[in-house]
Amino acid sequence: MNDIPVSTPRRLVELTIDGGTVRVPEGSTILDACRQEGIDTPTLCWAENLTPVNVCRVCVVEVENSRVLVPSCSRAAEDGMVVATDSEKVRTSRKMVYELLASSVDLDRADAEVHAWMDHYGADPSRMGDRGDIATVAQRPKVQDDLYVRDYERCILCYKCVEACGEDAQHTFAIAAAGRGFDAHISTEFDVTLPDSACVYCGNCIGVCPTGALVFKTEHDMREEGSWDEEAQSVTTTVCTFCGVGCNLELHVQEEQIVKVTSPTDHSVTNGHLCIKGRFGWQHAQS
Repeated sequence: MNDIPVSTPRRLVELTIDGGTVRVPEGSTILDACRQEGIDTPTLCWAENLTPVNVCRVCVVEVENSRVLVPSCSRAAEDGMVVATDSEKVRTSRKMVYELLASSVDLDRADAEVHAWMDHYGADPSRMGDRGDIATVAQRPKVQDDLYVRDYERCILCYKCVEACGEDAQHTFAIAAAGRGFDAHISTEFDVTLPDSACVYCGNCIGVCPTGALVFKTEHDMREEGSWDEEAQSVTTTVCTFCGVGCNLELHVQEEQIVKVTSPTDHSVTNGHLCIKGRFGWQHAQS
């Protein structure tokens, strides 16, 4: 019989979170430890199928003897570490981050979790002034094909789309951050149209976008006409039939019509990612 490879056991590190003792495998992050203990922690730029990039700062926590708040999504848990996830300093920081984001972009189509956390912290974006003159929200949606729409007035520069298009999933590198400071934005190389770029239309950028800046064209069109209704949609998990890989699909159906397709992030085959056929090749089912 062939030997079955077994990974080297990882030692456990012990830390204190909100007064309770937590033990996690070495190499785990503070966020991993929080999730293990059922401690709710907001995230925007983090996803379980992407590499942390530490840009949104809504997951920050207070670590004893640390000069500044630290991002829980990337800071490794250490023996003896004492962490506070709901201190006054943490709440104030998270509230301000949400206020700054919502004052500079349109978050009306962001994930429900985003609005729930904003309500939880009492975020008031109007404190930061009128966003009418901000260039970010003055952009018109980029509708350049029949598959998806880039609506960058809703982009918070979380870089999740860049990660999914790059080394974490597709390795296409069709989009990246361009510009600096207030001029920073997500763009194709030389700002060419999407059909003229390296994009292969896998739609994995849509799958990770938390704010609705990247959406299916079907969703965009239905929202424009006022017929999009998530509460009326059902989600059915099935297996993609285009090849033998076995990717899982989540079919979002409204009024007996497929309106978009996602994939579960915890599936061992896809990890939430799909190809163009799995993500967009469903029109034949209702033609």
